[in-house]
Amino acid sequence: MTTVAKLFETMDYGPAPESAAPALEWIQHHGSGQLGHFIAGQWVAPAEGKYFETINPATTAVLARVAQGGKADVDAAVAAARAAGAAWAALAPHARARYLYALAREVQRHSRLLAVLESLDNGKPIRETRDLDIPLVARHFYHHAGWAQLLATEFAGYQPVGVVGQIVPWNFPLLMVAWKVAPALAAGNTIIMKPAEFTPLTALCFAELTREVGLPPGVFNVVTGDGATGKHLVEHPDVNKIAFTGSTEVGRIIRKATAGTGKKLTLELGGKSPFIVFDDADLDSVVEGVVDAIWFNQGQVCCAGSRLLVHEGISDRLTQKLRARMEKLRVGSPLDKAVDMGAIVAPVQLERIRGLVEKGVEEGAKMWQPSWACPTEGYFYPPTLFTEVSPAATIAQVEIFGPVLVSMTFRTPKEAVELANNTPYGLAASVWTENINLALDVAPKLKAGVVWVNCTNQFDAAAGFGGYRESGFGREGGREGMFEYLKADWDQQVPGTGYQVPAAPLKPDTRDPVPDTRLPPIDRTYKLFIGGKQARPDQGYSRKIVGADGRVLGEVGEGNRKDIRNAVEAAHAADGWGRASGHGRAQILYYIAENLATRADEYADRIGALTGGGVDAGSREVAAAIARLFTYAAWADKWDGAVHQTPIRGVTLAMQEPVGVMGLVAPDECPLLGFVSLVAPAIAAGNTVIAIPSELHPLAATEVYTVLETYDLPDGVVNVVTGEKDALAKVLAEHDDVDGIWYCGGAAGAKTVEFAAAANMKRTWVMTRPRDWLDPRQGEGREFMRHASEVKNIWIPYGE
Repeated sequence: MTTVAKLFETMDYGPAPESAAPALEWIQHHGSGQLGHFIAGQWVAPAEGKYFETINPATTAVLARVAQGGKADVDAAVAAARAAGAAWAALAPHARARYLYALAREVQRHSRLLAVLESLDNGKPIRETRDLDIPLVARHFYHHAGWAQLLATEFAGYQPVGVVGQIVPWNFPLLMVAWKVAPALAAGNTIIMKPAEFTPLTALCFAELTREVGLPPGVFNVVTGDGATGKHLVEHPDVNKIAFTGSTEVGRIIRKATAGTGKKLTLELGGKSPFIVFDDADLDSVVEGVVDAIWFNQGQVCCAGSRLLVHEGISDRLTQKLRARMEKLRVGSPLDKAVDMGAIVAPVQLERIRGLVEKGVEEGAKMWQPSWACPTEGYFYPPTLFTEVSPAATIAQVEIFGPVLVSMTFRTPKEAVELANNTPYGLAASVWTENINLALDVAPKLKAGVVWVNCTNQFDAAAGFGGYRESGFGREGGREGMFEYLKADWDQQVPGTGYQVPAAPLKPDTRDPVPDTRLPPIDRTYKLFIGGKQARPDQGYSRKIVGADGRVLGEVGEGNRKDIRNAVEAAHAADGWGRASGHGRAQILYYIAENLATRADEYADRIGALTGGGVDAGSREVAAAIARLFTYAAWADKWDGAVHQTPIRGVTLAMQEPVGVMGLVAPDECPLLGFVSLVAPAIAAGNTVIAIPSELHPLAATEVYTVLETYDLPDGVVNVVTGEKDALAKVLAEHDDVDGIWYCGGAAGAKTVEFAAAANMKRTWVMTRPRDWLDPRQGEGREFMRHASEVKNIWIPYGE
């Protein structure tokens, strides 16, 4: 057996690169390359003492010996998950959101380790693991931290399914873990993960990360092994749901095994996805799209565009371009950053690919491969193109799961659709044309769960992914993916079927954690905050801020009309914020919350001194402000539009757009939380703001801009002007370059704002009745996001 320490000596390209060192050290750290199960937060040896070897596909070297799970191991993992279930399901949604957020940060922190470990174990190029897989893993945990935060309001009437068994494939070992674990945890379930026997290492490494963030023992468990291990998990009576990604053959077996048991089931299975190219398509873009569709991850992708359907008028030209591009593809060591294709995962898969290619030749198809040779050591296979393929040919119907593309021609759009749908699968499809009318006419006719127009293999945590027909059922990602891990709260236990007793129905959470430690307040004099910088007020005056005990706690600048003008100009200069991705905005809101949390005790003492409510009240307000930032980080990439059912042959798209530059006048009660409750939804929706803090207690908000300075919030997105609230509100309402204003205050001030806003008919939202800002039902949610947005309807007729 080749040991890990000798692994790189067997490679043609010399000693281990520096980037690989963390992965090798991690493997060696666990018993010199012998890895057990992860159950109830501990590493556990297999009950039967059996191990199997996981191999590096590029060198055939043994990476590690991994525990072979048996029935006793699965029983132990299910028992641990069941024991942890009640407490985890009862945890406040915000607390679960914090765990998911921490996992996202851990993935980012260990991105090099995870990327290299994935390439060593799976054989895919480091460029793919480093630049695609691992960032998308983090993205899934960030996104689902948001769903955890919004669970009680967005999924009212639902509860966790219970104990979930998850079985993932070897083509995206860690990404598939993230796809399944993130929504399951967000929904309040506990998990037993069974990674593929060829690629268990990153799932085990991820298990260690869950321990690093303090995830309660038993919430996430990993049992490694082969198909027999998976069978034990599927058949276990105390597992409430099975989520499986893999072959249609195995999916069919699981469907039969779970029939009548009451288990919830999600199946993401095989595919034979069409890649349709019309005669007006940009062929150079098509060629690069084909590379991404079928030679990404060596073609070992369930939604790979393995069937190239080309208009007959451009078929020869496209074939020539494809062959020229294939000659330039580089196949070799997965850890070489210049390589396009790595190794096939295992000998059995390599032999399957070779056998199907031989079958294609036997059936009369014309095969073409590049002139260069693949590495002779390791499990490599060259990119392969078949032309003159019959639609009924084996290679046109069977999922090859390798770097093999079959090409066929069509004459009309109708024929293209018929060819595309000539398969038992229905996972994904790709349409290439410069004619948007044609694209939108064809896309709804394709029997596929995902259709990409002029692109391919696009994935995101916010968009559901899954198939029709023999490609399975259920969705992963997005709102629809969350429903896969929830059930109605009326769903009671049925004796003997494996159903669990439901937890209490989800209700809006009003609890906030209180920090255990205290720090003394820090007094200082605060400037205004305009254009990302602290700025002296135009007139140079300041006002003393007095605490509840009469002690002067600090001073703030006295803003005037010119300061408002400068802030409005800075807000307009930051208009790129509204075009940023929702994910990017979410990241910054999370970072603000993170930085605020590190200074929670300081803020609590300051608020307690300002309001006279004491440190405990201050702590509750700070904790609520952190939770509220999480809420709007969650909303930032989920405030979706809609497709309306209007009576036309086409679609009407309703798009959520930011209002623009907004003036926000914060309440005096809950000076920090009230300020955050206005600013966070406004910037989550893409607006830029000029915020007027509490006139009585502005220090709570001016402390926040010291947080804003420390992260990547673009200059001018948030501007803070302190001073006399009603006077500054009137200036904002009169300003023609302000698009909307929210006002919290008295009836007289509200009347002034609404009257002045009529000049340019800016949007106003006045709140004269006091709100309980600590209550999420009054202080956050869709109401705020609606007022922070405009809806644009776009009508798109289509059809020939």
